[in-house]
Amino acid sequence: MKAKPAAAPRPSRARARARSTSIAAFVVLAALVPTTASASGTQEVEAELPYVCALPSGQLPATVRVAAEFPARAEVGEAFTPSGVTTTVELPEEAVADLAGRGAAEVRAATRLDVGVAQNAATARAAWRGGAEPVALPESGPLTLVTRGDVPSVAGRGDGDLTFSAGSLAIDLTLAAADGTAPGTATADSGSGSESGSGSNSGSGSLTVDCTLAEDAPGQGLLATVPVGAGTGAPSGSASPTGPAGTSGAPDDGQPDGGGGRQPERQSERSPKVLENTPGTAPDRDDVPPCRYDEQHPPTDVSLNAYVTGYANVKKLKGAAYLPPSCVLIEQGVPVPGPPDPDYLIFDTVSYANFHYQERRQTPPFEATFLSFDFAPVKATMVLEQTDTMRIDSRMKMSMTDFSTTTDTYVRAPLVLHVLDLEVNGTPLDVGSECRTETSLVSEDPDPANFPGDHLVLYGRGELLIGQPATGYLLLSGGVLAGEATIPAFTGCGTDGEDLDRLLTASVSGPGNLIKQVQGQTCAIAAPVFPSPTNEGQCTEDLQPYEIPVAEH
Repeated sequence: MKAKPAAAPRPSRARARARSTSIAAFVVLAALVPTTASASGTQEVEAELPYVCALPSGQLPATVRVAAEFPARAEVGEAFTPSGVTTTVELPEEAVADLAGRGAAEVRAATRLDVGVAQNAATARAAWRGGAEPVALPESGPLTLVTRGDVPSVAGRGDGDLTFSAGSLAIDLTLAAADGTAPGTATADSGSGSESGSGSNSGSGSLTVDCTLAEDAPGQGLLATVPVGAGTGAPSGSASPTGPAGTSGAPDDGQPDGGGGRQPERQSERSPKVLENTPGTAPDRDDVPPCRYDEQHPPTDVSLNAYVTGYANVKKLKGAAYLPPSCVLIEQGVPVPGPPDPDYLIFDTVSYANFHYQERRQTPPFEATFLSFDFAPVKATMVLEQTDTMRIDSRMKMSMTDFSTTTDTYVRAPLVLHVLDLEVNGTPLDVGSECRTETSLVSEDPDPANFPGDHLVLYGRGELLIGQPATGYLLLSGGVLAGEATIPAFTGCGTDGEDLDRLLTASVSGPGNLIKQVQGQTCAIAAPVFPSPTNEGQCTEDLQPYEIPVAEH
């Protein structure tokens, strides 16, 4: 990445420093993500560790492999994010028998690995979460579960090796029978005896397996060592962690930090800093924007509202941005007959939607924290803005033999990225009011003749079998939509003669950026379904969406 030469006369030294910081900040700004510290190189880590997991049949051995990329070294206060994190869990054949005994034919796994972060005598904890697609239980042999996900950023507060060590592991398993439904409860244990093994069991369709690091684990679970500051330590596990991975997030109160017996208050200031980037549960309702119709946007008899959230990758910077829950107001279309087919009954529906935030068609502002070239912490605030109404095309196909249905949905959304604010080292910088992409994020449309122009395309498929709940994505019940986008060039970025458009475009813009969005259950305004002993609930009493979805990787 290269900085654009200045065309104006040479500024003062103070202004030159501010300008170089702002240019470096903008190189990573549009990624919307915390970046890894790549200036000094990276180290690839792949650790294989023994664990003991508590399953219904008892304590069973398991093998856990953790792969990730870390910077080769970092500066004091420099936040970096381990990238490419993959957790592979191999459960023994006895575990497969346990799950099969509960009526499961396939499982979907989500992992929560407790990672201890230590520097000198100070420690902190980070939660590394991952998710996976469903996998079928093997007919014989072990069960291998591979999860991936983003992890928190970390910054060392002083000189010395920063170590990462694996600790306890929780595996949340969602079980499904061969027909896709939740398995029965006939073989489920009561969970009251010592052989239960499950740390948490929330019904026959789910199981939480708690695992602990084996006592003979090499290096007490050491994953990586990142030298920080003036320290001379070598990376890749050359130093042992100063405390076990499962220690408290607070420093060891009352103990010296290895640098001359500083008091606990000083030691706390030097503890590694963990910055949570990824949510693991749905936000509280107080933390999401309102999502309701009003006098300026009165509902009709086909009005729906829903929350959406998700992640967006930026290929050039090898990271993912968390898009917080946003309100969408939807006008559902009327189904019309589709093309004739002797085997299917086909209906097409066209619906329209708009983001709704403070009377504007945009997402709420969201922040991202990352680094400039000279390792200054940078915080940016951004929004996604609509340039036109979103269009939702759904085609339902009903089989004439078993009456099962599949629904393919394409969401076409013209969205530009608008940068609002920027801070470097806590100091606000004037970035201007018009820094944005020149056009909408662009996807390859499957029907370009009928849908020309620049827009993002997200796709989802839903399936419905008679007598069973729907799976996949349906407009009414929500689900996962995914797509791939090109980030266009930037325009309007910079003030006082600083044109940062070309720099930002060269650093960030380009194709191949994956997007995964989760829509929650809609609330039908004309016929609301409120929570009750027999209904899960679709609407709150003031006609907002009852469900706040959780983003998925």
